[in-house]
Amino acid sequence: MTNAADTLHWSSLAAPDAEAFAALAERAFEGLPESFRARCGDIVVRVEEFPDDEIAEDMGLESPFDLLGLYQGVDRIARGVEPAAPSFVFLYRRPILDVWAEGEETLGHLVTHVLIHEIGHHFGLSDADMHAIEEAAG
Repeated sequence: MTNAADTLHWSSLAAPDAEAFAALAERAFEGLPESFRARCGDIVVRVEEFPDDEIAEDMGLESPFDLLGLYQGVDRIARGVEPAAPSFVFLYRRPILDVWAEGEETLGHLVTHVLIHEIGHHFGLSDADMHAIEEAAG
């Protein structure tokens, strides 16, 4: 049974807006192991509400909530020594918040997980490698 104190506590809470979410993503990035961050170079992390319609269609998403993050760019293995335009990691705020609302992980942990996974694509890392980096990030 819910008591009045529980109701009052939750009634004043709100999901972080885009600005607060971007700050959380920045802190998550700063919490990654230095050796990993140093190799990230030109990756640009962007927070969007949802994937755009073109991405949703290209990926065959049934719902815009189906995608938490996306890496776009030329991975470091494919680009070789030639300079290229920056790569992007998109973190989709609303789908991430939806998973967070399930209550199984903290929002900071979830953002860190998605960030590592998407940056891992940049480096061509295995799932085991990404898991080890996530463990090192704490």
